[in-house]
Amino acid sequence: MPKTKATPTGDTTTLNSVDTHLGKITFALIQTNFWVGDIAGNVKKMHALAIDAKNRGADIVVFPELSLVGYPPEDLLLRPTLGERVKDAMAKLAEIDGIVTILGYPHIDQHGTFNSAAILQGGVQKGFYHKQCLPNYGIFDEVRYFKQGRNQVLFDYKGATIGLLVCEDIWHEHPIKALKEQGADLVVVINASPFEIGKQAQRKALLEKQASTHQLPIVYVNTVGAQDDVVFDGGSLIVQADGQIAHEAPRFLNQLMMAQYDVPSKQFSSQAKAPLMLSEESEMYQALVVGLRDYVNRSGFKGVILGLSGGIDSALSLCIAVDALGSDRVYAVMMPYEYTSSISLEDAEAQAARLNVSYTVCPIHDAVAGLRSSLAPLFANSQPDVTEENLQARARGTILMALSNKFGHMVISTGNKSENAVGYATLYGDMVGGFDVLKDVYKTDVYRLANYRNRLEDTPVIPERVITRPPSAELRPDQKDQDSLPDYELLDSILRLYIEEDLGYKAIVAAGFEPSVVEKVLGMVDKAEYKRRQGAIGTKITKKSFGRERRYPLVNGWSIKG
Repeated sequence: MPKTKATPTGDTTTLNSVDTHLGKITFALIQTNFWVGDIAGNVKKMHALAIDAKNRGADIVVFPELSLVGYPPEDLLLRPTLGERVKDAMAKLAEIDGIVTILGYPHIDQHGTFNSAAILQGGVQKGFYHKQCLPNYGIFDEVRYFKQGRNQVLFDYKGATIGLLVCEDIWHEHPIKALKEQGADLVVVINASPFEIGKQAQRKALLEKQASTHQLPIVYVNTVGAQDDVVFDGGSLIVQADGQIAHEAPRFLNQLMMAQYDVPSKQFSSQAKAPLMLSEESEMYQALVVGLRDYVNRSGFKGVILGLSGGIDSALSLCIAVDALGSDRVYAVMMPYEYTSSISLEDAEAQAARLNVSYTVCPIHDAVAGLRSSLAPLFANSQPDVTEENLQARARGTILMALSNKFGHMVISTGNKSENAVGYATLYGDMVGGFDVLKDVYKTDVYRLANYRNRLEDTPVIPERVITRPPSAELRPDQKDQDSLPDYELLDSILRLYIEEDLGYKAIVAAGFEPSVVEKVLGMVDKAEYKRRQGAIGTKITKKSFGRERRYPLVNGWSIKG
């Protein structure tokens, strides 16, 4: 079929189609969840979905970026057996008959490893395209693994000339411009585009601009599901040449989206009904649910266990866990001490009952007393301080981990991004766990999400008192978070500028914040890096999460004021 052989270098490869009959082309966009590393399982899923698409009348079925191995595969791409596994898998997928299949896979040859799109038809692989723009920012590290593609690839089908791009390519001008210049009638883009707040609006604006600028319809398929701390939200799109959106898939859901392209008019049919648009709170909440669900299920845990304190962070975490896994797989433990208020006990019990989860009260008085007794000879000449408070948190962490070891439920920690940022958490205490549900959720957003979740039902799932009373760790009498921290509205405003926008001390002060407060907050953030490095992973929802996106040296001599 190829007119010229596709290579990693050169200009353009054009592939002739067996069927060049003018008319209509029915595309099937497969927006679904592929498991990183499970090549055999992914092949089985793609085979079944391609057959289903064919039976529904599709001519071309399109799968997302690197769907064969899942995204991001990271150092699995360096495994010595990967090439042979990919070769065997592609041979099996090529057996799919009666439909053209476009899918993402790692192409491995003598030139290196490429992030590629394959064209399969009639029992053979008829061509491939190598991604040209390799992202190397944020969560992306593709330069570590892939060689850069340099060729444009187009193929003819039923009289239409179709160009291929992979994810980051569409965010740059050259790849789509080159396809237009080479005679493309439309462009298919396969993606593994991760979620962050407001990302779908960015995608729409980009595709509308690229399509209208180059007068090219765009078929954009994205994946869904979660891998470690990254969530993919779908929202696959088909955009007309004038930039109008013809089809949009729902967010966070598996979807086989069908769309018909009229070759003579170069227009796509329009969907009868667009999916429900998500509010910012809704998309944040959905992402957190998907992130926890996929991590727990694919890690093989029976369920999750968490400390339910009667505070807002654990209350929201419990809701997310129940929505992700079901109430029968969620276990809550209230671990009171002498500073735990009766309100906290009442509210924790009420929420556990409302959500129908297993709930246990396990006082920590004896555990704390035992620790203090063992340490008494060593602390004899020292005054009580935060150390004694931390013993409470560490006793609770030990109890949760013991229950996890005994019964096989993963501990989820409940610290939010504001606390993680400034180190307002206890290592080996409230930070213990395999997954931190709210790790990338600022405290002010915790309140937003709690209110959002309560609005979804006639009877609130989080007691109103949990939301309205001042937050407290309850580690000493009458303790309030604001004894140690600025008001959360103020704190989060500074943190967003420092973390999300990468602004420094001078720029933040220039934005109108009190210099002494800025200096204190930034100092706390920098000093807490060693804590964050030891904490559990958690779902990314913001522009810059703690983890692979923000990598600062643990020990450094950097000055805040510069």
